[in-house]
Amino acid sequence: MSRNMGTVDRTVRAILGLVLIALVFIGPQTAWGWLGVIPLATAVVGLCPAYSLLGIKTCKAKPTR
Repeated sequence: MSRNMGTVDRTVRAILGLVLIALVFIGPQTAWGWLGVIPLATAVVGLCPAYSLLGIKTCKAKPTR
């Protein structure tokens, strides 16, 4: 599978994921913060399964033949 996320999308997801994970340790300290692992993982891999299902691609790279 090829990447379907652009640089801006990946950066926003990484920041969001880190903020949510930080909520586990500071702030309300609830387990809901562990949901931040999902956007963080998709940012690291560069592939969003939901984007694949919906046919969305924010990456500007040309597909390889």
